[in-house]
Amino acid sequence: MALYNNSVTAFYDFLFTDLADPRTNEWFLIRSPMPGLTILGAYLYFVLSWGPRYMRHRKPFDLTNLLVVYNMAQVFVSVFLFCEGLDACWLRKYSWRCEPVDFSDTPEAMRVARGVYIYFLAKMSELLDTVFFVLRKKDKQITFLHMYHHTAMPMVSWGCTKYYPGGHGTLIGVINSFVHIIMYFYYMMSAMGPQYHKYLWWKKYITTLQMGQFCLTFLHSLQLLFHDCGYPRWSLFLTLPNAIFFYYLFNDFYCKAYNIAKKKDAKQL
Repeated sequence: MALYNNSVTAFYDFLFTDLADPRTNEWFLIRSPMPGLTILGAYLYFVLSWGPRYMRHRKPFDLTNLLVVYNMAQVFVSVFLFCEGLDACWLRKYSWRCEPVDFSDTPEAMRVARGVYIYFLAKMSELLDTVFFVLRKKDKQITFLHMYHHTAMPMVSWGCTKYYPGGHGTLIGVINSFVHIIMYFYYMMSAMGPQYHKYLWWKKYITTLQMGQFCLTFLHSLQLLFHDCGYPRWSLFLTLPNAIFFYYLFNDFYCKAYNIAKKKDAKQL
């Protein structure tokens, strides 16, 4: 038993300390996976069990002001991450074909690492999207796509922050941040009241943009098969299937949401 415990401890230290980037490993929520997994577990329990039971016999909460402020904050964070990713990486020194992680303590490398960490914190904060759906009794919006996206992204961004905070994979976060600027701006206008809804005719194009980001993610990640710069090629086993799966889910949502709307309009004519 003592040998077993020592082996488990040694494996845990190897996986979560020895392999980790020492620059980011001591940052809040990064050292151990347990705090993040606990938050995700509480999130899933609230969204799938406790929250709906609590709201069953209650009226939906009016969160108008909170939603406006929350979505505005998400827009600002997304703008920061998009601009930071371009200025610190992709418009200056990063190669579009293959880029390794700079594990040094230079100001440039630490700037990129902090950007990846802020991106992770942003993904954690976006769990509130679903919490607000529950409190407003918008159960139809809590789809498998929504839950999978909000559960997977914090875990992926945590792994990037802990092990590879920079390099080739950061372009995914830059593209995603650009999409979120537009998406959360839409949500903010939608929350501001019915008088603004007439300006929100472009909702379906957000879904098209989301599908486009996964096409770009797939093509950019695929370059690692042909160019070796030291960035781990095994990451393709995560990024490529996820890009395909996300594209399929968003495409399925698009077809169901907007093709049905077209059919209804045709019947009315």
